[in-house]
Amino acid sequence: MTDELAPDAAQPSPAKPRPRRLLLMSLFAGFAVFAYVFDQLTKLWVTSTMVEGERIPVLPPLLHWYYIRNSGAAFSIGENVTWVFTIIMSVVSIAILFQLRRLGSAWWALALGLLLGGALGNLTDRVLREPSFAMGHVVDFIQLPNFAIFNIADSAVVSAVAIICILTLKGIGLDGSRHTHTKTKTKKSSSHRA
Repeated sequence: MTDELAPDAAQPSPAKPRPRRLLLMSLFAGFAVFAYVFDQLTKLWVTSTMVEGERIPVLPPLLHWYYIRNSGAAFSIGENVTWVFTIIMSVVSIAILFQLRRLGSAWWALALGLLLGGALGNLTDRVLREPSFAMGHVVDFIQLPNFAIFNIADSAVVSAVAIICILTLKGIGLDGSRHTHTKTKTKKSSSHRA
């Protein structure tokens, strides 16, 4: 009976994509949770230890904590249409979840995790903070010279967008495949010869 099993044991078993998929999903979830929790904890710290409008030097003149509540987007754009940002962040969050079935790259897992965590961090403010449901103002507190006041969620979103831009420029698809322009150039040159 052992002789019958020996040849089967010697044959290499086909690679299972499941562990890699599980790793990528864990990576995505880990970065999403990290960005969201870090954002919410820092906002909790700011709202419980500072008064709105208070400014604290951290590394002057480069960095200050400056507690404000922002009803708009970056640079206070769209202050009168807070509900629009609530809808946009909800749609972005759902779109990210739909894209996960195609996820095949660790870098994309990182980018989408940060993007989801950041979007949910600011969405939580929009939904739960004053003045009302879906019209809440986002807590911002990080101030750099000649720049908008922002928070950890904003940093996560900007970092995610930067990573996505780099991946796109390098031709790395969401599924991890590499798209190169040399194939299209080769096809064009061969078609010209014919």
